[in-house]
Amino acid sequence: MRMFTALELPERFADDVSALARRLEAVVEGRFVPREARHLTLAFLGDVPKADALVAADALEAACAEVPRIPLRAAGLGTFGRQDDATLWLGIARSPELEHLAARLRKELAARELSFDGKPFKPHVTLARRARIPRGNLPPLPFPLANQAETATLFKSTLRRDGAAYEPLRSVRLVG
Repeated sequence: MRMFTALELPERFADDVSALARRLEAVVEGRFVPREARHLTLAFLGDVPKADALVAADALEAACAEVPRIPLRAAGLGTFGRQDDATLWLGIARSPELEHLAARLRKELAARELSFDGKPFKPHVTLARRARIPRGNLPPLPFPLANQAETATLFKSTLRRDGAAYEPLRSVRLVG
């Protein structure tokens, strides 16, 4: 079972990200991620035996215990990959709360001997895949207003021809 943990985007922030994505769709070719699939990945576990889903859920709950809501502030656009075949993303500003949660979650996963992608944490929300970024300046863009993430979730990810489908397995509310 393919799994990852992520912060869910609060409603208003998700609306603002959608407005940004719509503006980008006018100038960037690519496969834009649907609103309901946008999130901020904390740790990607990859293919994990189904029995380990409960262990991963326990790690998420332990990592989120007594953790406050996480500030979300847009920090510009970025890409992974080549200009003509990129993953386009909205950067999220690093904060002590976000860094602490990501590190704590990775520690809890490691303590339970669950493997995960150990690349350095890069807070972002994927906007488009297979994007072809135009040369030159982009038009003025409506970046999201600051907000706070209230929910961390363990997701099952199923790859399909039209993109991945995500199913929440366990969600944890962060304290106010």
